[in-house]
Amino acid sequence: MKDFEKRYMEARRAVVRAEFAALNDRQQEAVLATEGPLLILAGAGSGKTTVLINRIANLLKFGKASDSGELPADADEEKLRVLQAGGDAARELAPLAPVEPWRILAITFTNKAAGELKDRLARMLGPEASDIWACTFHSACVRILRRDAERLGFSSSFTIYDAADSQSLIKRIIKDLNLDDKSFPPKAVLAEISRAKDSRLPAEEYLRQARASGDIRRIKVGEIYVEYMRRCFAANAMDFDDLIYFTVKLLDEQEDVRSYWQRRFQYVLIDEYQDTNHLQYLLASTLAGGWGNICVVGDDDQSIYKFRGATIENILSFESQYKNCRVIRLEQNYRSTSHILDAANAVIRNNLGRKGKELWTNHGSGEPIKLYVADNENDEAQYVASTILGAYGQGANWRDHAVLYRMNAQSSQLEFAFKRNGIPYRIIGGLRFFDRAEVKDLLAYLSLISAPSDDLRLSRVINSPPRGIGERSLEIARQLAAQEQTSIFDIVSRADKYPALQRPALRMRQFAAMINELRAFSEANTPDLLYDELLEKTGYLKALENSTDPKDTARAENVRELKSSIIGYMEESGDRTLEGYLANVALYTDMDNYDKEADCVVMMTMHSAKGLEFPTVFIVGMEESIFPGMRAIGEAEEMEEERRLCYVAITRAKERLHMVCARQRMLFGRTTANRVSRFVDEIPEEHIEKNIPKGYGYREKPHDLGFAYKAPPYRQHQVAAPAAQESATASFALGDSVRHKAFGDGVIIKMSPMGGDYLIEVNFEGVGPKKLMLRAAAQHMTKG
Repeated sequence: MKDFEKRYMEARRAVVRAEFAALNDRQQEAVLATEGPLLILAGAGSGKTTVLINRIANLLKFGKASDSGELPADADEEKLRVLQAGGDAARELAPLAPVEPWRILAITFTNKAAGELKDRLARMLGPEASDIWACTFHSACVRILRRDAERLGFSSSFTIYDAADSQSLIKRIIKDLNLDDKSFPPKAVLAEISRAKDSRLPAEEYLRQARASGDIRRIKVGEIYVEYMRRCFAANAMDFDDLIYFTVKLLDEQEDVRSYWQRRFQYVLIDEYQDTNHLQYLLASTLAGGWGNICVVGDDDQSIYKFRGATIENILSFESQYKNCRVIRLEQNYRSTSHILDAANAVIRNNLGRKGKELWTNHGSGEPIKLYVADNENDEAQYVASTILGAYGQGANWRDHAVLYRMNAQSSQLEFAFKRNGIPYRIIGGLRFFDRAEVKDLLAYLSLISAPSDDLRLSRVINSPPRGIGERSLEIARQLAAQEQTSIFDIVSRADKYPALQRPALRMRQFAAMINELRAFSEANTPDLLYDELLEKTGYLKALENSTDPKDTARAENVRELKSSIIGYMEESGDRTLEGYLANVALYTDMDNYDKEADCVVMMTMHSAKGLEFPTVFIVGMEESIFPGMRAIGEAEEMEEERRLCYVAITRAKERLHMVCARQRMLFGRTTANRVSRFVDEIPEEHIEKNIPKGYGYREKPHDLGFAYKAPPYRQHQVAAPAAQESATASFALGDSVRHKAFGDGVIIKMSPMGGDYLIEVNFEGVGPKKLMLRAAAQHMTKG
């Protein structure tokens, strides 16, 4: 019988494998390994989206047939012969417990990626693909919270504050608390609150700990945090962090809710797992806790969002969290030439905190990387423009070219050069359509109609267009609302009851009446019709059309375009609710609107370029202190993140890659002379073709590219023999007192195994905690 079972399962697996014969061996392995925890380490351009789509298709068509030792009760020799014969009869017989589409949760990091996943699934599977939960973390959380928000004290129609809304609210609170926004920059305070939420630290507990520490600044931040959460709650609003924070809280505290979602999602797939933060890790682990079928796809070498709270430890520690985890590496690249890939491999090999993999391709060598050393930032920009013009003259499209930089401040000279040379371009990451003032105004109106208690949105629109309700009157209404612990809308609705509001009372009550009328209209009509009624009652569009300001013509066009957005949402999603549209807009990013068919050169930061590809890529500013940035120099953990960013930038190029640096550069009003980036030094000579204009007096020798450049000290340390390195790291332990050449005296307070090394956290006197890779730190550190 055992022999029969073996032959039956082999035959069944062969039928399923034949269905995915177009994939390479590693991709097939990832598609067929359906049961239990799975880590797919997918290198850049290795076809991970193809793997995700085919994995889902396999689950829907064949269930666990490719990965289960379970034998059907009616299995016999006749059925075995059918399987062995292949064909349609075998495909009908092979499935074992096919999965219902609504039992699959596939999480991606952008709406654009989720949309692409849905489109490709629909083309492959037809209508049933629409029932798959293919969405972002935030979108999934919105759907979960809509069902049970009341258990957290919110109504199911809660609104969502985007980053700009959150920052505006923080700014208002700082003012109300009589604090200086220079001492407490709203963006920095919001980042601190975000970190607290990621650590699952509620506002009251944060404030309690701050008071216990005696740190005045932390106490003030705690007070802002408490008031921020109070006002969000009063407005029935959540920010982006709240969506995940409160979903995790709901699942953690409500056993029946947790059980419902765990039973529902039989298979959980998470893309871009290297970019998850602590809360997202908890959410994924909890949702997969019912069936244990969690598949995460990611690339530790592309973990570049630490500044947003992402932690590389999630992907590096996945195997230790799930002891029976399988690991599959996708290393065949379908995007780039070998010169480009070998350069990327050479750079990232210098990182110690990684799983390790080597990208390879069948695309051939291609052209070597072009390195141009410019005189200054103007020469750099002109080189890029001239090179693009030359390629365009030979038949290339403008859209074939992308220019990547470390920070947005580097784009100005490039823009000037493109304008001078008549090159069409687009900057990704600039002002979003939904961030334009007129669009924000009308979205605020819609949000206020949905939730009149939203003081933030009311403050924005109560005098837009002008109604004679000044800031002073609004401030009085705010104070009255605070005294009575109610919303500003409630005060405005009863303005004639307050002597202090005698002058604007009529106008305030008319405004409140208009909002109430629009609320009543919204209950019986779709969002697009509501939008027409809103424009009619407010006179917003008419005011722009009658304006003599030439800029208002474009603003009027944006107001009309917003209706197209509403109609498009209803048609694509099938959802005709105002709350659904507002949630969709709040979660929208600039990258979701990126049109790769638009014929223009694309300019963006390296962070924004992740997930994209272009025939020709220019990486500008390849200089020490620019890339890698000044903050990363001397910080092992930060330097590894910068190197991962370089790896991402390099692997965006399909055919041609240009690296450009400047002998001197003016940035932020200062002119500096920087050395060529160490990342250039890490690329072997055979992959680089140098273009160094004569007359600069640079010394020519391997990787000595001028600016008095020499290999940085960390390169010298890396040539130490492995045995010597192991001996050095073995001498350190948790709790040891140490002395570091750069940071001084400290104590090792945490040690975590990571990629054959240890990530240590050392609390240095007068400096604070620093995270370092032990093997690199050991070269600069002794036991105290």
